Amino acid sequence: MGPGLAPLARGPLFGAALESAGLERLAEARRASVDLALVDVEEHEPQALTAALDALAASGQAPPVLLVGARLPAGLVRAAMRLQSDVLEPPYSDDQVREAVFGLLDAAGAEATAAAESTSRCWSVVGAVGGAGATTLAIEFAALLAARANRDHAVCLIDLHLADGAAAAYLGAAAAMGLAEFGPAAERMDAALLAAFTTPIAKGLDLLACPRDPLAFEQISKDAVLRILEIACEAYEFVIIDMPRHRRPWTLEVLAGSDEIFVVSELTVPALLAARALAGEIEAGLPVGVRTRIVLNRLASRMFGPAPSMAEAERALERKAEAGISSDWEAAAASVNLGGPISQHRPKSKIVRDVAGVVDRLLGVQTPAARRSGWRPRRAA
Repeated sequence: MGPGLAPLARGPLFGAALESAGLERLAEARRASVDLALVDVEEHEPQALTAALDALAASGQAPPVLLVGARLPAGLVRAAMRLQSDVLEPPYSDDQVREAVFGLLDAAGAEATAAAESTSRCWSVVGAVGGAGATTLAIEFAALLAARANRDHAVCLIDLHLADGAAAAYLGAAAAMGLAEFGPAAERMDAALLAAFTTPIAKGLDLLACPRDPLAFEQISKDAVLRILEIACEAYEFVIIDMPRHRRPWTLEVLAGSDEIFVVSELTVPALLAARALAGEIEAGLPVGVRTRIVLNRLASRMFGPAPSMAEAERALERKAEAGISSDWEAAAASVNLGGPISQHRPKSKIVRDVAGVVDRLLGVQTPAARRSGWRPRRAA
């Protein structure tokens, strides 16, 4: 980008497949089709170039960026730090160009290899309506997976209801994630810092949750949320996310990076209609082929009352449900009041049995794979 770089095509970059482009192309560049973006800083207005770099970083799929120029503005430097980037200050030699280019390409290749070898799995759980039981199911998924793993740091349960999450209260635990500390240090976050804010729940199960704070969503950036998930997926075999149902700036990126997406609904007509709409909205915002799994919660016998059957519910959903979870109010209430998963206090509950069936089915067909999208570390050069 920038006609001043044209001589490089006949010099140190001779033989490379090159494309001359403008800022709009930079913002749309993705590592799947572009190996490296080479930008002449002095050819572009700083604010416009900064905005393009910000858009590139937000994609989660940015190629490495090599900036050529002297005296870069501070805002531009901050934007570049969100990417895998380097700066080349003129005058420079052909060898310096080659060293910078191959350094970025080697780093990107090593990162892609590490990502491809990742075997961690991320499941996101979101309620179609308030009170559908999504938090309860997220806890039971996490507790069951941790019990089966029977080793430390197997499962991390992350409550992204940042303002009013209930996972800590359900588990009788303290919420320890400090958003004020995370915000300014998003790019410097590492496993040690993340571990300082996790709460051990049981062998193999850790909780990451925030204390109640009505301003919490405004205090943490999208970059910080995605960075938390990056680190968690590097440190744990399973990451279970309790998602807010109202969309946030990071919602689609979190869901796009999840291996499974569960939409939890009650068996009421309004809840079923909301589940159908929410599942459609999520799938419309994600890559083609990504499907949500609708879980019908609190199934009960129809001997008394007008509750829909599974077949009637699926007609309202206009799709098959992934599973039904039986109603067991006494077990759920006792566990919440005592603090802990239902599987701990009422291991023979029908809820535990049904959740185990869902986990067995998914683990039986699922093989370890890389994330679908972008919680890759974006390290500054």
